[in-house]
Amino acid sequence: MLTRAIPSSSEPLPIVGLGTYRGFDAVPGTASYQQLPAVLGALFAKGGTLLDSSPMYGRAEQTSGELLSIHEPRSPAFLATKVWTRGREEGIRQMEQSLRLLQTDRIDLMQIHNLLDWQSHLPTLREWKAAGRIRYIGVSHYTASAYDEVEALLKAETLDFLQINYALDDRAAEKRLLPLCRERGVAVICNRPFGGGDLLTRLKGKPLPGWAAQVQVSSWAQLALKFVLSHCAVTCVIPGTRHPRLMSENAGAGFGSMLTGAQREQLIDLIG
Repeated sequence: MLTRAIPSSSEPLPIVGLGTYRGFDAVPGTASYQQLPAVLGALFAKGGTLLDSSPMYGRAEQTSGELLSIHEPRSPAFLATKVWTRGREEGIRQMEQSLRLLQTDRIDLMQIHNLLDWQSHLPTLREWKAAGRIRYIGVSHYTASAYDEVEALLKAETLDFLQINYALDDRAAEKRLLPLCRERGVAVICNRPFGGGDLLTRLKGKPLPGWAAQVQVSSWAQLALKFVLSHCAVTCVIPGTRHPRLMSENAGAGFGSMLTGAQREQLIDLIG
């Protein structure tokens, strides 16, 4: 899988990861849970490493920790999670809980989810980073209504990562946030890469562009992900799934050539 450098460190990061929202909120013994070891296996087999979670995702952190603890050989996961509460002390308590649930003594990326009380949490994140308990700090959001606040924070503070929504049918982040991240040296993780949910339904049944094979794409899902990855500011994309076959298919977007400007415009025209 292709990698891109995290701007603040130059560390290479594989460009397709896995989001755990909904899919990893599963209880041991259920059919959904039993599929998840193979989902992680498919991610790692393709060379992906980033596993993104949050305390707001139900049981996802605990499930991730359980599955990573039994993964053989030792998991290569780049662990990303979030703090999502108010108050410094409550934030510390929540992050300690995340360490326990993920069964680790260090988290690769801690993000302030939806910017909730970021003024209280950001100093703590910096303290934890200096102490080696987390490696990178960032913020996350998933709706355009917060873009003004996200932009102001990116301009005022030094961050390693921004996680934001961006898709073929949801391109508002292109206007200011993605260029600003490139200017400020902030890595970008894209959530909701299939848009609001109906993008793939709208594309289903349409023939792939004639040039799809040239960029090693065999499905609309891969093409939608490769559209996101073709933006020069994007570092990694995190589609979520609980199905091993779909994880393998999604990870396939991390191989081969990216789209040209003309190819991107053709896809934009296609969805109207």
